Amino acid sequence: MIQRIQTLYMLLAILLIGVLPFFIPLWNTSAGPFYFMQDKVYTALIGLSVTVLLLSILFYKKRQHQFVLNRLNMIITLILLGLFVYRSLTLSGGTAAVSEKGIGIYLPLISIVLLALANKAIKKDEELVKSVDRLR
Repeated sequence: MIQRIQTLYMLLAILLIGVLPFFIPLWNTSAGPFYFMQDKVYTALIGLSVTVLLLSILFYKKRQHQFVLNRLNMIITLILLGLFVYRSLTLSGGTAAVSEKGIGIYLPLISIVLLALANKAIKKDEELVKSVDRLR
């Protein structure tokens, strides 16, 4: 399970989506840094994403289910990224409340790339198994 490259990609995605947002703020305002825990929608989507990723890792013997769960997680993460971008675009940037967009907004984008790499490795494994089955 852990020796497969797609599992490592998914563990890195869990690290990016589930652990780093606790330490990296999404943006900074004059009131202080904004973390994802301050909004229930962000917290729910990140929790759902991490749960689907953990399920995907546990389905290491069922590659097709793993592939589908990763696709579902990509959709969830895209929704999260869309909400982050929408919020950052509507965030005031005037002089009254100076705001800085943080790197935490881009963590879902990196997670999507890692999930795509994991799906590519899963597909490669599936093709390898099918080619071995043809030889028997």
